[in-house]
Amino acid sequence: MATTHHFRIAGFYVRIVFQASKFNGIHQLENFKPFAIDEPTDEKPLFQLTVDDTILPISKDQRRRIRDCDTGNGNTLVDKLDDGGYQFIMRDIEGYDCCLTICNKDFSNCRCALNGTDVMRRFGLNNALMLICSFAASKYQTLFIHASLVRHNGYGYAFIAQSGTGKSTQVSQWLRHIPGCDLMNDDNPIIRIIDGEPWIFGTPWSGKTPCYRNVKARLGAVTRIDRAPANSIDHLHGVEAFANMLPSCSGMKWDNDIYNNVCDTVTKIAEYDRIFTLHCLPDEEAARVCFEEVTKIENQQR
Repeated sequence: MATTHHFRIAGFYVRIVFQASKFNGIHQLENFKPFAIDEPTDEKPLFQLTVDDTILPISKDQRRRIRDCDTGNGNTLVDKLDDGGYQFIMRDIEGYDCCLTICNKDFSNCRCALNGTDVMRRFGLNNALMLICSFAASKYQTLFIHASLVRHNGYGYAFIAQSGTGKSTQVSQWLRHIPGCDLMNDDNPIIRIIDGEPWIFGTPWSGKTPCYRNVKARLGAVTRIDRAPANSIDHLHGVEAFANMLPSCSGMKWDNDIYNNVCDTVTKIAEYDRIFTLHCLPDEEAARVCFEEVTKIENQQR
């Protein structure tokens, strides 16, 4: 018997259906527990994902390979379907197939088949869900951003950078030295513009740090970390702000609709004038230099 589960992520209703299986089930989504809700009434989901290991790949004459993406912890093969949808094959870092995912064009109706050990299945399922959610939500002024996120006084401060550059280090300095801070997410928060105001949300995806919090805050700032021999901060504007933020946002450059949605939302975030670059050492002074500058805007608005 199939089981249906309901979640609310960044305000969006999401539905996941597990077809009867001795391998698959809600136990594979422990990180989703804080986001679980009772069945909503008459609400259309952002998307539904059906997990069913009997699903087979689309025949080769109805799809074409368009990408082989290195995600840093595996590869994802992307096929464009003749009907406008997509097929994805998620592989782990060892190169083993973990998940086959088939989606319609707007990612509202998706199916996946899992493969391998329980660890492989969890990996594949979570990656499929993050991919589907980010693309389905893009048309609602919503961004998935690769960032570490700290909250202070009701505002969320996101730090972006290439892996290993110091996002989590900067957040840890805030948590250690700036009173009243808490960690919202350490890898993949969501930014949404709601009624003309940018908000940032915790999500079920938080990288190596198990921080799965169903929390939100007004967006205070997005700050790119740049290692430097001294601490200083630049307030970015216009095209420079856009160019600094865009690489940290999830999107498919080969899908014009999704990529344009992402670019439009990044442009709007840049117009709010809340994007910075922090040139820094991994020390307490860097956190204080950053905090004093990025909170100025919010202090003026309070």
